[in-house]
This record gives sequence, structure tokens and C-alpha cells, in this order.
Amino acid sequence: MTTEALTPENVERLLSGSPRRRSKERAIRWFFWTASATSILITLAIVLSLVGEAWTFISQADPSSLWEIGWFPRRGLFDVKTIVAGTLLVAGIAMLVAGPLGLGTAMYLSEYARPSIRRVVKPTLELLAGIPSVVLGYFALTFITPDLLKRIFGNQVAGFNLLAAGIGVGILTIPLVASITEDALRAVPRSLREASYGLGASRMSTSIRVVFPAAVSGVVASLIIAVSRAIGETMVVAIAAGATGGSLFSLNVLQPGQTMTAAMTALAIGSDRVRGADNAFQSLFFVGLLLFLVTLFLNVISERFVRRVRQKY
Repeated sequence: MTTEALTPENVERLLSGSPRRRSKERAIRWFFWTASATSILITLAIVLSLVGEAWTFISQADPSSLWEIGWFPRRGLFDVKTIVAGTLLVAGIAMLVAGPLGLGTAMYLSEYARPSIRRVVKPTLELLAGIPSVVLGYFALTFITPDLLKRIFGNQVAGFNLLAAGIGVGILTIPLVASITEDALRAVPRSLREASYGLGASRMSTSIRVVFPAAVSGVVASLIIAVSRAIGETMVVAIAAGATGGSLFSLNVLQPGQTMTAAMTALAIGSDRVRGADNAFQSLFFVGLLLFLVTLFLNVISERFVRRVRQKY
């Protein structure tokens, strides 16, 4: 190459590539920028619509109606604690089901399963995530309640109950916990396992005391994502928990109850505009804003915790 070809201008031209390539890069960059900006604008529009209608509800609703005997929006009773308690009960039951089963499945696939077994179990587990939630809702209604819960608790169990709904939501979230946790466990370097084995530790000790703590950030992230999924689940709760028109406040999981998502579904079904009390329509946005804030809080806590305990190898 000649000396003239190595001048700063020629070097910059060679490094920048051909004009056709630069034009393609600019077009791709603008496409991705437009996609990200559109996502942000859509999110802002959703939040603003929620805040606007929710504020209308809060400013017009009688404060005493927010702390009543139950959630009956078409009668002007907007007891917040009823739907919040129902949501937390269902999410708690779901995590009692999905947590141990999902973490145990992930540990088995990551540390114990042979490659041939893993190739079969992993896709089968992911198939469970593809089952429509409405199917699990009817499964909870027609199998879990009559064939499982009634055999254990007898006539104390109602045909629609929060316990069956929570179990159904837990089954729905098992693949989520197992998949994310298994990926986190397999991301732990093999050298940590070999060092533990070299010190005489058993496979169980290595899995529990070395691999699991090293992947705790991913494990916690999977659990928080699963909680968000359980809180936002609609069809399973709407079908299995009952109380389509409303619900009295109760902490008895063997009886019907109402969650935030099911309350929105029950209130919006049947017409193009909710009928009933003057603020019934705006209460949909109020409950939606509550769901958004709860999910946002969980995501923020998850992000801060993961950043704090994440380890780089």
C-alpha cells in the first residue's frame, strides 16, 4: 500500500465503509430507535389514561365506599381491601405451589438430570407454559375442587374458591420459575462445582451451598417475575374463584373471593360500557392503576436486589 493511501482521510474513509453500507446502518439505526420510541410512547399513553380515569374515580367516589363490607361496584361499594386481599391470597398460594416445584425442577435439570433426560423433560416443561390459562381455570373448577379439595376439606369447600384458583395459578407459573432458575443455575461456572468436589463435598452440598448461592440473583428474579405473573393472572381466577358480580371481604380461601384482575373482568363483561353506579366505569381504571403500581414496585425491588447480589465470574 502506498504512503498516500495511509493518510488520515483515506484511513477514515476505509474504516467507515462504503456509502451503501453506511446508509443501511443509518436506516437500521432509525428503525430500532423508532421501535423503542414507539414502545415508550405507548407505555406513557397507557399510564396517562389510567391516571386520568383513576383520578376521576378517586375525586368523585365517596371515601367511605372504599372501605366497605365488600366489592360490589355496581352498587357503589368499592372496598379495596377485598380485592387486594383476594389477590395476595391467590398469589401466595400460587407461590407455595410454584416455588418449591419450580426450584426443585430447575435444580434437578441443572445438577442431576442426564443430558438424554434433560432433552425430554425441558421441552415437556415448556409445553406446560403453552397451555391456555382458560384450560387451567376449568381444570381447577372440574378437577382440583371436586376431586382434590373436597376429599381433603369436605363440605367446607365451596364450588368456587380461592384455594383452587391459587393452585391453578401456581401450576401455570411452575414453568416460568423452573425455566429462569435453571438458566441461572447452568450459568454458574463449572469451575466452582469442580472446586467444591475437589474439597470433598457431595453433589447435594455443592448444589445447595455453592451453585444455588452463586445463582441467587437469577433465582430471586424468577420468583419475583412469577409473583407478578400470579398477580396479573385473570382467567384462572375468574373461572375458579367465583364471585363474578362482587364479593364480601373474607380471608377464607375455601370460599369464593375476588381479585383485582377478576374484578375488572367481571365488571367489564356484558356490555360495551359498564353499567351500574356512577363511578363503576372509572373504577376499572382505578383497579388497573393499582395493578400497575404493584407490578412496578415488584420490578423495581427485583432490579435493585439483582444488581446488589449479582456476581460476575
